[in-house]
Amino acid sequence: MALIDLHMHTTISDGTDTPEELLSVVKSAGISYFSITDHDAVKGAKIMMDLLSPGDPVFIPGVEFSCKDELGKYHILGYGFDPASPSIQKIVDKGHENRMTEVRSRLKALEDECSIVFPEDEIEKLLALSNPGKPHIGNLLVKYGYAESRGQAITEIINKLKVKSLDLDPSEVITAIRDGGGISVLAHPAFGSGTQRIFGKELEKRVDHLISMGLQGIEAYYSGFDKEIRDEVLAIAESRGLLITCGSDYHGKNKTVRPGELGTDSPDDFMEKVSAFIYALNPRS
Repeated sequence: MALIDLHMHTTISDGTDTPEELLSVVKSAGISYFSITDHDAVKGAKIMMDLLSPGDPVFIPGVEFSCKDELGKYHILGYGFDPASPSIQKIVDKGHENRMTEVRSRLKALEDECSIVFPEDEIEKLLALSNPGKPHIGNLLVKYGYAESRGQAITEIINKLKVKSLDLDPSEVITAIRDGGGISVLAHPAFGSGTQRIFGKELEKRVDHLISMGLQGIEAYYSGFDKEIRDEVLAIAESRGLLITCGSDYHGKNKTVRPGELGTDSPDDFMEKVSAFIYALNPRS
C-alpha cells in the first residue's frame, strides 16, 4: 500500500521542520506520495523540487490559502500547479501581503488593548519570517509569560483582539490555482473558523457554493476527522463527483499530529478513493 499525505507544513509557514527535514520525516514514515501545503507560500515546494533524487517519494507541489466570503471562512488547497506560474505568484504575493498586514495589526492591538509589547529584536525576527501568523505570536506570548501554551495564547488573547481579517476571496484563489495548471481542494471541510463545526445542509451549501466557482476536490481523509465526519464528507464528494484527497495537517512539533495520520483504519477503501486524485494530477517525481 502506498502511504499518501498531501497536507503538510514546513518552517516556510507555521511548521517546525525545514523542507530538508520534512523530506527525511516523509522517508522515515514510509510515505510514497506527499505534498507541502504551506500557508500563502510556495517557497517550500520550490525547495523540495530541487532536493528530490531518483527513488525518493513522489512530490506534489501544494499550497494552502485562507479564504472568506459571505458564507464564512474556508481553507483552499492547491495541488499540481506550476509554482512559477504568474497566477500562482500573484495570489501568493497577495496572501503574503495580507498576512504581514495582519501580523502588524495584531502587534499594535496587543499594545493598545493589552499593554503587551515585545522587545524590538523579537519583532524584527517575527517580521523576517516567510509567513508569520498567530502561532508565532502565540509562541512569543508564552515565552514572555503572558500565556501557558500557544493554544491558550491564541484562544484567550490573540483571537479576542480587535483586528480585521484579510482573508482572500475563494473565487480568486480557485481561479488562480486553475490558471496555474493545478487542482483546487477544500481542506478539512467540516472545520470552520476556530472551533466552528459545519455539518449537514450547511456543509452541502458551502461545498456547492465553491463548486460553482470551480472547486474540484475535497479533503475527506483528515487527521482530525472521526468516522462520522469522514463518511459525511465522502458522501458529499461522491454525490457531486469531487476528487477525494487526504492529509494529516502535519506541523512538526507545533501539533501532535503524526505524518501519514489520516483519520482512517481502512487502507483499501482509502486507496481506492484517493488514487483517482493521484492519477488526475499525473504528479512529477
